[in-house]
Amino acid sequence: MTEIVTLQLSETLAQKAKAIAAFTHRRLEDVLLEWINRAITELPVESLPDEQVLALCDMQMESEQQEIFSDLLARQREGQLTNSEVLQLDELMQVYRRGLVSKAKALKVAVERGLKPPLDGNG
Repeated sequence: MTEIVTLQLSETLAQKAKAIAAFTHRRLEDVLLEWINRAITELPVESLPDEQVLALCDMQMESEQQEIFSDLLARQREGQLTNSEVLQLDELMQVYRRGLVSKAKALKVAVERGLKPPLDGNG
């Protein structure tokens, strides 16, 4: 079952979402749903069960996102990005950074729980 909800977005948020939707050939609604789902599923790592903590330790960016991200970074170095691509690169950079932070938190929790050895080899 689904429910239709009408949202009023800031102009900046709407532009970012539209740019990402256009670049990834997806509907605006799908991009927004992905963002909402991500926000809901990003619970504090400390509250996750062991198997989810370990899964977060091994998490990687989706291959399609990684390809687009790499391409945009290469084109940025060459100074060849359009305004919408700059917005998309910014969004993917945020996804990448959030992923790194999540992995770091998960690794800390995994070490504290004794699921993984400390990185320094002590303990």
